[in-house]
Order: sequence, then C-alpha cells, then structure tokens
Amino acid sequence: MTECEVAIDDDVVSRAHAEVTFADGKWWIRDLGSSNGTYVGEQRIVQMPIWQTLTIRLGISGPEVVLEVEQPALQGDDGRRQPRPGETMIARYVERYFSKPTANETVGQHTMFLRKAFQQVQTKEKRKYGWIIGGLLALTLVVGALALYQQRQIARQRATAQDLFYSMKSLDVDIANVERIVAESKSQAGAAEIKKLRTRRRDMENNYDQFLATLHVYSPKMSEQDKLVLRVARIFGESELDMPKGFVDEVNRYIKKWQASERYAKAIQTARQNGYPKPIADEFLAHGLPPQFFYLAMQESNFDPYAVGPMTRKGYAKGMWQFVPETAVKYGLHLGPLVDLNRPDPGDDRDHYDKATKAAAEYIQELYSNDAQASGLLVMACYNWGEDQVLPMVRAMPANPRERNFWRLLGEHREKIPQETYDYVFYIVSAAVIGENPRLFGYEFENPLK
Repeated sequence: MTECEVAIDDDVVSRAHAEVTFADGKWWIRDLGSSNGTYVGEQRIVQMPIWQTLTIRLGISGPEVVLEVEQPALQGDDGRRQPRPGETMIARYVERYFSKPTANETVGQHTMFLRKAFQQVQTKEKRKYGWIIGGLLALTLVVGALALYQQRQIARQRATAQDLFYSMKSLDVDIANVERIVAESKSQAGAAEIKKLRTRRRDMENNYDQFLATLHVYSPKMSEQDKLVLRVARIFGESELDMPKGFVDEVNRYIKKWQASERYAKAIQTARQNGYPKPIADEFLAHGLPPQFFYLAMQESNFDPYAVGPMTRKGYAKGMWQFVPETAVKYGLHLGPLVDLNRPDPGDDRDHYDKATKAAAEYIQELYSNDAQASGLLVMACYNWGEDQVLPMVRAMPANPRERNFWRLLGEHREKIPQETYDYVFYIVSAAVIGENPRLFGYEFENPLK
C-alpha cells in the first residue's frame, strides 16, 4: 500500500482497495476490485457519488473512512463571501449563548445560565492571564534592568582597564628615562629605583590581565592567530581594549603577504645561521625594550649586515639597521671611507651588526621613551619615515601614551603618511606575529626568539 497516496495498514484492506476520482462535475468513490469490498452502510458498492459527506467502510468489518466534499463559497449580490448554512447556524448559537445581553433582550433561564457561566469563565481566564502577562512584564523589566546594569558595569571595567593600561605605559616611559640616566651615571641608587618601578609595573600588568580575563577579551571562540595579533600588539605597547576597528584583519592581510613569498623563511634562516637572534634580543632587553624589535632589522635589510639602501638627501643608508650617516654619528657609529659610495664598507661601523645593533637599541629606546610615548608602532613609523618629516607631527600631539600613539597619528595625518611607512609598520607587526608561532603559519622552524 505504500504506492497509494493514502495507505491504511489493515489486514482487510487490499493493496489498491479504492480510489476517489472527479468526473461529470462531481466526486466519485470507486472500488478497485478489492478482495473484501467497499461498503456504504450494509451495501457493497462498486461506485457511488460523493455529494457532501460520505462514510465508507473498507471490508465488511474493516476501517471506516469519512469523505467530505468542500462546498464552494457563496457570494451575495455585492460579491462578498456569504456564510454557508452550517456556518450561519454556528454563528447564531455563538451570538445567542456567548454574547453580552442587550438592554431590552428577553432570554430563557437556560440561555441566561450559559451566559453567566461563560462570563465567569472569561473573568477567571482574564485574571489568570493578567497575572501571567503582568509577571512576564515584570520579568522583562528585571531582565532589561539587569542587562543595562551589566552593560554599564562592563563599560566601567573597560574604562578602568584602559586607564590602568595607559598608566602602565606612562610608567614605561618613566622607567626608560630613568634607565637611560642610570646607564650614563652608573648610579647604584638609580638601579635600586628601577627595580622598584619594575615591580610596580608587574603588579599593574597583573591587574590589567585580570580585567582582560573578566571582560573575555581573549574569548575561546577567537582563533589562535587573532589572539597572537592582539598579544603582539600588546608587546609593542598597544592596548587590546583600544585597537581600531579592522586592525586584526589588516595584520592578517600582511601575514598573507609574508606567506606568499620566500622572503620570511630566507631572512630567518640568514639570521639563525649567523647567530643574530640571541644577541639582538639581548641588546633590546638590556634597554628595557621588547625583543620583537628584532623584526625591524628583517624589514630593513633581511638581516644583511652589508645592505646598502637607495641614495637619500642625507646619504646612503647602510648596514643591517640601515642608518643614514647623520643618525649613525649621533649614536656613536664611525663612518667608513666609502660613505658616499653605493657599496659595503668594512671600515664603517654600520656594517658591523653588533655595533649597529647597540646603536639601534639606543636610538629606538630614545624614540620609545620620549617622542613615541611607549608606542612601539609609533617608534617603527618614526624609524622609517625620518625625523624631519614625522617628529613635528608627533610632537604636536599631547605628550602622554593615551593621546600620542600610532592610532592617533593615523587618525590625524593618514593622508600625509607615506604608504611605504604604513606598509613598514604592518610588515613588522605581522612578522612578529608569525615569529611567535611559525608552525601555525606553515613554516618549518620554531620561534627564533624562543
């Protein structure tokens, strides 16, 4: 019976027992030669018209099936649908027994009794659902108030965490300045003061991390790659709670650029073969800076200590850190006899990676603690763009970490910032993200700074 439109699982019902068809303007029930027959009452039929409602029985003692023909809607003179006779009768009963009595209406005791009973039921239902609706409204108000309270609490926590972060960055600026003074004076008292400041800084960072956990900034749903982007930005002095919209996606875009070429793997191979990662990282750590500034040298020269850049109005930039002559002299590097030639120069300190790295760390520390206000990304922009172009814009911003950072520079001067500098910053940040876990990004080596 499964091939039939209506299948009835019964022993007396044949596989194809009967069918309903439409012919000559009416519906018919027709037996299909079933073994046990089709019956209307006690009469076995072969075929019979269905006028309104017809009950058939499949077999002498089988299941009954009620067939009903839907009556077409009646239309009045105005074209509107008119109720069928059965509908009219139901409507009259509803109006008689369940409507409110009119002023001059006379009804019997039975009708009055039914109306009173119906009104009592209505009153009870209204009270019942009134309490339910009232309770739901109250619950909605409570839930709404709680949600609003939670939103305000979260907003307060975010604001407090941001305040704590920028206080921490202000302390970074103070520590860097004290360290520079102590390094010049070799004061033992100054060294003890630095130790106290660093302890205070660690306590502040622990508190900030607790806020991040409470606010679920690093949610379980976030990919490991996106988490690394936030962590590296934090390493370079930017708050996870104050990132501009689209920052993570932009860093990921530059990661794909690294992955699309062999440059990253080759540069890291060069650095490791020549033993550069540890001494470079140690030099930056000794200056209180993130060792991830290691990747600035990769962007500048691919760790080539004899790299020579294009000619600039201040001369050739040379060496792993691409110092121009003026900046090199400022940070104690001796210029060689080939300073004006586009070629490596063994007599130039810029071509000695250890001396150049020490000078780079001092230069970056000065930018970090003064002009960049502990914003590592702003340091990168200043390093690339050149002091004469970028520093006047930077120094025009308020001298505090909240209002002087790379995001503020972008917001106020994006049309003036060269695309080269924009790319430079994001290439370094994205390289540092890859470096935290190269295998996550498809590279066959470990973190070079591990």
